[in-house]
Amino acid sequence: MSNPIATAALLAALSLSAAAAAQSQPASPPTAVPIAQTVPDARDTAWPGGTIGLDIDAGDTQRGVYRVTETIPLAPGAKRLTLLYPQWLPGHHGPRGPLAELAGITFLADGKPVAWNRDPVEVYAFHIDLPEGARQVVAKFIHTSPLQASEGRISMTQEMLNLQWEKVSLYPAGHYVRRIRIRPSVTLPRGWAAAAALDGQVRSGDTIAWAETDYETLVDSPIFAGAYFRKWDLGSGVTLNAVADDLSQLELASDNLAKLSALVQEAQATFGRPPFDRYEFLVALSDRIGGIGLEHLRSSENQLEPASFTDWPGMDWDRNVLAHEFSHAWNGKFRRPANLWTPDYRQPMRNSLLWVYEGQNQFWGLVLAARSGVQTKDTVLGMLASQAGYYSEEPGRDWRSLEDTTYDPVFAARKPRPYASLARDEAYYNEGALVWLEADQIIRAGTGGRKGLDDFARAFFAYPAERFDPALRQSTYGFDDVVGALNAVYPHDWAGFLRARFEQPGQPAPVAGIAQAGYGLVWKDQPNPYDKARMDDSRSLRLYHSLGVTLDRDGTVIYTRWDGPAFNAGIVTGARIVAVNGIAYDADGLKKAIAVARAGRKPLELLVRRGERFLTVPVPYYGGLRWPWLERTPGAKGNAPLDRLLAPRRAAPAAQ
Repeated sequence: MSNPIATAALLAALSLSAAAAAQSQPASPPTAVPIAQTVPDARDTAWPGGTIGLDIDAGDTQRGVYRVTETIPLAPGAKRLTLLYPQWLPGHHGPRGPLAELAGITFLADGKPVAWNRDPVEVYAFHIDLPEGARQVVAKFIHTSPLQASEGRISMTQEMLNLQWEKVSLYPAGHYVRRIRIRPSVTLPRGWAAAAALDGQVRSGDTIAWAETDYETLVDSPIFAGAYFRKWDLGSGVTLNAVADDLSQLELASDNLAKLSALVQEAQATFGRPPFDRYEFLVALSDRIGGIGLEHLRSSENQLEPASFTDWPGMDWDRNVLAHEFSHAWNGKFRRPANLWTPDYRQPMRNSLLWVYEGQNQFWGLVLAARSGVQTKDTVLGMLASQAGYYSEEPGRDWRSLEDTTYDPVFAARKPRPYASLARDEAYYNEGALVWLEADQIIRAGTGGRKGLDDFARAFFAYPAERFDPALRQSTYGFDDVVGALNAVYPHDWAGFLRARFEQPGQPAPVAGIAQAGYGLVWKDQPNPYDKARMDDSRSLRLYHSLGVTLDRDGTVIYTRWDGPAFNAGIVTGARIVAVNGIAYDADGLKKAIAVARAGRKPLELLVRRGERFLTVPVPYYGGLRWPWLERTPGAKGNAPLDRLLAPRRAAPAAQ
């Protein structure tokens, strides 16, 4: 039997508790809690503590980790230290710092462990409250580099590594990175060789140290190292350094070496005085390390397929990255849009003029590859045809401007998307190149062939000093500077031209420059040399302009064109074509069926698997196989303007 007195007391207590709780609830909706900035903005002042020591143990290729010891000297009386992990990196066009790969972080002040906390808003920042009289902080951590592609880009294999300093270092907040001094070293696996654009290299056993430099230069000077390494002199202070999966892949015929040397000469003939005292091509001949093409002022990071040197003709389609990244020394690294220059790697970059930085550079990559012979003219024409064909039938051009695609790497982070042809991706590269081809032809037509975009490039990108000066490693510009330089070459409504082509959606297909250059975009039932080579290499089937899909080797859809025949039939990315007209799928069978459907006007019948379901899908497409080509304008005589644009400007040096 319950106790009535106790029950009454309990009810009274609960009533009082409920009343108190009610009184503690706010009488109005919540309001935002202000966000306090606790990370100092960068100022153009030197780090007062002195030179930072950065020592990387990169010897554990079995586990794919980089072990870091970083020693940060402190200014007298320092109370707090805020260290940043680089987030916004030049050449990436978005916040790409792989913070999630940083692990095992500890800090010691004068040898004793100290507590740290991550900034709750700017999570790339680490705050350390310092004990009285602290003289230095030692940071120890591990960069756990990806072991498989699903985890990110693989930078270390059993045979080679690509060490990027921004992935394995922290830097003190509040200072321009050019004002932070640092002395780096790296320990490699036994017997490995390495290349980097850093100065003052000294080797002791398997540890390599370089002279003190500034943090900006360090981040701009990555390392390629490997068990199988070879280097070649390309002349004019330029060196080709290659690491490979196997020693046999490091054979480079003398006539092909001469083409790479010609690339150096052609670039200098186009852009003028170089913005470097020496330059290092860093090349990985590998299908094990992650793909990369990244520009730096005195070097470039390039991944090519293993047979790129030994099967020179067969890999012709894949070598444009060398010309593209080398051109970036002038366009992108030395001359840089003002909104893309930042004082540190915390301040966001604004990509508004990437259509100059990357679009014009894409144009020059194609031109210089053809002029030097690094790629054949037929391959370069195929690349232009592939780009012109794609953008002639890209539905996303109706709603999204080229200018707007410059923000794509910030919010889309270069991840795959369901309908890229509608969403658009970073079109400022390839469509940008086609716009700059049109600009070149406007200049050539207006000057009777006496001038072209070469004249703009030499005036705008050439280094102004006789000798390279580290203090003059960037020169920024804005839209009006581009317009002014173009008008100095040939007066025209360049502001109107550029704003229409880059800022307004719904522009005509970007083929005007091709037509003015004496060629036309045509369609054939066989792929051009570039499209064929890349399909053969990947064992894929690109039917973008016919069925509206790209298929991998087993018939799985990896790309669907919005509003194309396959899309309208309900075939989307991830579906797999199992059979064509009742016969098991293979690429040749599907191509034959598309040709038969054109003649017989009978829909294709595709057996499609999507998840656990099998569907028979009729596709009423009768347009036949279609791939883009560039062909000379009928009736034209002599060399067309495009032929003259792609012709060598300087004789190639003799084979070495």
